Amino acid sequence: MVDISTAQATPERRGGDTDAVPTHRHAQEALARNKREGMDLAVRARVAALSVTALLLVFLNPNWDVAWYLFLLLCLVLVGLAQRRVGRVGQSRAELALLFADLLLMTCALLVPNPLLDDPVPTALIYQFEVFQYFYVLLAAGVLTYSWRTVIAIGNWTLALWMLGALCVWWFGWSDPQASAGAMSMFPDNPDLAVQMDPNLVHWDLRIQQVVVFMIVSVILAVAVRRYHNLVLDSAEMVRERTNLARYFSPTMVDELSTKDEPLGQIRSHDAAVLFVDIVGFTAYSDGRPPQEVIETLRAFHARMESEVFAHGGTLDKYLGDGLMATFGTPLPLADDAARAVACVRAMARRMDALNGDRRVEGLPEIDARFGLHFGTVVLGDIGANRLEFAVLGDTVNVASRLEAMTRALDVRAVVSDVAMVAAGAAGGFRRAPDQKVRGVAEPLSVWVLDERG
Repeated sequence: MVDISTAQATPERRGGDTDAVPTHRHAQEALARNKREGMDLAVRARVAALSVTALLLVFLNPNWDVAWYLFLLLCLVLVGLAQRRVGRVGQSRAELALLFADLLLMTCALLVPNPLLDDPVPTALIYQFEVFQYFYVLLAAGVLTYSWRTVIAIGNWTLALWMLGALCVWWFGWSDPQASAGAMSMFPDNPDLAVQMDPNLVHWDLRIQQVVVFMIVSVILAVAVRRYHNLVLDSAEMVRERTNLARYFSPTMVDELSTKDEPLGQIRSHDAAVLFVDIVGFTAYSDGRPPQEVIETLRAFHARMESEVFAHGGTLDKYLGDGLMATFGTPLPLADDAARAVACVRAMARRMDALNGDRRVEGLPEIDARFGLHFGTVVLGDIGANRLEFAVLGDTVNVASRLEAMTRALDVRAVVSDVAMVAAGAAGGFRRAPDQKVRGVAEPLSVWVLDERG
């Protein structure tokens, strides 16, 4: 039975905190990969933007006092590099602290008077150069971190720091009363225009307008980032479901299933080949051996058998401890299901010969694997209530299991029903054996056994 419960909606994708770190590996890897890529892009965008800004400042102010601003731009680059170093999926205090330092440094760079200037000018005159727009560079870089909370934090902290900076300029900034008088004398008949030209005024209405528009843009970008975050999780969910399918079905079958809406949910019946594989005497082999050795033996056995199932286009229905059940023709039947199943038995026998050869070299006992194959009608569909499993049921499954058990009485490695051999259209590597009585089958069953001489 193929367990398809993992295809159900995961808790972290159905409500709750969408920024919480998901529990399953594919989502964690997808978010971590996008986080790394985003941080790299953010640093590159920051370096490019600040480099252009540095060139612009030198072009607009080709004086030595521009070195102060170039130094601040270098500090912003270093903070960005530090953010990339500590950035990770989920909440990070170090990353948030660097983000706050980033915005604080930008605020100081824009509002603190240049200490290299010889002639002081009114501090509020800084606002005449529309310097607030440089905050949008940090906001755009923050979007690349793929966290809507980060974008909102940039908006909130920028609002608080910019308004606090405006308050400091208004309270502590240096002003020139003569400049205010000059503005009034220039426009004696238009006091509103004189106020706009006064270099000593902070112009609170404009400052508030700047941060309100910035917050609106931040919220819009945060919504876009959250939607992208959900798309990343949805993509990771599809990768996980595809990976889960690949654990049971061959790659070609996975491609087929992934293009259908409900390939497993429909109850149906059709012909398929059912193969059982088991290790004889594995319980006795396990007694007295270290658990690690037992598990490693099973892993080596299962890995080889599983690879042959997938190489022949089969479906790994389930592991049975020291054995497995595979089907050919589920969930979708093909014309050569029986032929691929028979070829798989031959290939499995060869893989076991090679494995036992390696074990003999290592001084380990050989593994006696037996195979039973039947072809006929099976019933397919989901069983269970909350935890669904895709089941393959019917007399064909029971007969295949009993054919595998029959190998012990016949002292052969593989027993294949005549129905399967006829459907396969070739009997290479097998020889006909006497008809066998199979429990649950009214008439003796014609069978073939693996020819160890062939």
